[in-house]
Amino acid sequence: MQTAAQVLVALVALIHAYFLVLEMFLWDTPRGRKAFGTTEEFSRASATLAANQGLYNGFMAAGLVWSLIVGDPVAHQAQIFFLSCLIVAGVYGAATVSRKILYVQAAPAAVALALVLAAG
Repeated sequence: MQTAAQVLVALVALIHAYFLVLEMFLWDTPRGRKAFGTTEEFSRASATLAANQGLYNGFMAAGLVWSLIVGDPVAHQAQIFFLSCLIVAGVYGAATVSRKILYVQAAPAAVALALVLAAG
């Protein structure tokens, strides 16, 4: 169970590292616009806001990676904290922006959190 939990935490970290790249560096490109369903005009006007979101996602990924390499009990507590933050942000994003966020952000974090708690 512990190994599965750690693998899922790493996967969630990778997802958020990918979000960092999309939001900070690819937002105003065809790939970024396709990923988020935005127009060229909107992506250009909102690039700074998207970069800020990307930075947030990078910090979430960094926290999860840190939780994989630091020793217990900090590792377990950090995983619970960062995964919980991602779940709350994902639920809020799903309620205010797009239901898709529930599936790409909150659900993977919730599954990872469930495994972390079960293994802990």
